[in-house]
Amino acid sequence: MRVLVLLCVIAVAGVALARPEDKYTDRFDSINIQEILKNRRLLVPYVHCALDKGKCTPEGKELKSHIKEALETRCAKCTEAQVRGTRLVIGHLINHEQEFWHQLTAKYDPAGQYTKRYEQELKTAR
Repeated sequence: MRVLVLLCVIAVAGVALARPEDKYTDRFDSINIQEILKNRRLLVPYVHCALDKGKCTPEGKELKSHIKEALETRCAKCTEAQVRGTRLVIGHLINHEQEFWHQLTAKYDPAGQYTKRYEQELKTAR
């Protein structure tokens, strides 16, 4: 048990001490995520990019290249803006775009090992 606690402390300390070069690029952190989520004409191409069903913008390529790792590590390499944006997008997909959410989870987390916790945290009561 002590070993498990020690490993958890080391993992948390490692995330807290991450150097800026250990983070994902912040080049796209200023994108207006709310605008994309409110407009299906903007949202659908990003989802299709992530699902390998359509062309990708530079932002979409960057996003797609990190989805699996970010899910597995709870966004350990994300900037603060990326953490907020990720939670916003995932919450929107879970609550308003369930078909897209199911397709994305089937592709990036088929066992539901990482996405279940997001569903528990971000699903709103209806």
